[in-house]
Amino acid sequence: MRPATNGNESETRRQLRRIYTTLLAAFGPQGWWPARIRLEVILGAILTQNTAWKNAALAVRRLRQAGMLNHEKLSSASLSKLESLIRPAGFFRQKARTIRNFLRYLETSHGGSLRAMFSTPGEKVRRELLALKGLGPETADAILLYAGGKTFFVADAYSRRVLARHDLWKPTATYSEAQQVLHEHLPGSAALFNEFHALLVEAGKRYCKREVPRCEACPLEPFLNHRHVARPDHKGFAFAKPPAVSGVSGRVGPTLKRMELSHHLG
Repeated sequence: MRPATNGNESETRRQLRRIYTTLLAAFGPQGWWPARIRLEVILGAILTQNTAWKNAALAVRRLRQAGMLNHEKLSSASLSKLESLIRPAGFFRQKARTIRNFLRYLETSHGGSLRAMFSTPGEKVRRELLALKGLGPETADAILLYAGGKTFFVADAYSRRVLARHDLWKPTATYSEAQQVLHEHLPGSAALFNEFHALLVEAGKRYCKREVPRCEACPLEPFLNHRHVARPDHKGFAFAKPPAVSGVSGRVGPTLKRMELSHHLG
């Protein structure tokens, strides 16, 4: 995941740097993922599939209120009880089974320990997660990045749409194609991936709408090609080194990890 060095790739990296620093200045650190423990992050990543985050957050809150944010209690609960608790997230039967599939995998492959799971090489865990019914690349990478601090960029629809409109890739780029570009041109930092992804999601929600984008109000508007106003950066740059990301264990405060990234433009 080292940045490449030829001319075209250096320009891609400069583009990414401009976008990142501009969004960080406009929106500030996003403090993702909003959770108290790693299991909560994992459940949230599953529950937010095909629904708005507010619905997933409500389902997580119901699990917390029921005292179910615990591997053993979740595993022993009846499927019908789990379905009832997560109903606000939609597709509750399918998601309940996905949660069960994950818990079964965690028990059989890692002795029920998230610490053991995230101590395993990321590529291996990713392959194992993708083999589970109900977990696609986006959900698997969200689990790995936000719960495990592993360097997998979540190249979701928001990220792909925003960056496609800035010519980082074609609008038809697949998840894996977009992720490959990001992995090749960004420093391999979980803290950076965390913050950059969260900022792209915020830009997508506020301005870079799928049907009618609000380009004129977006902080990234000066960099759009059709305006011909993007200015080259003659100083060169390096992404500032963010704080080290350690595995999360137990309670970690109101957010899982508030990544206060420096935005030195050096």
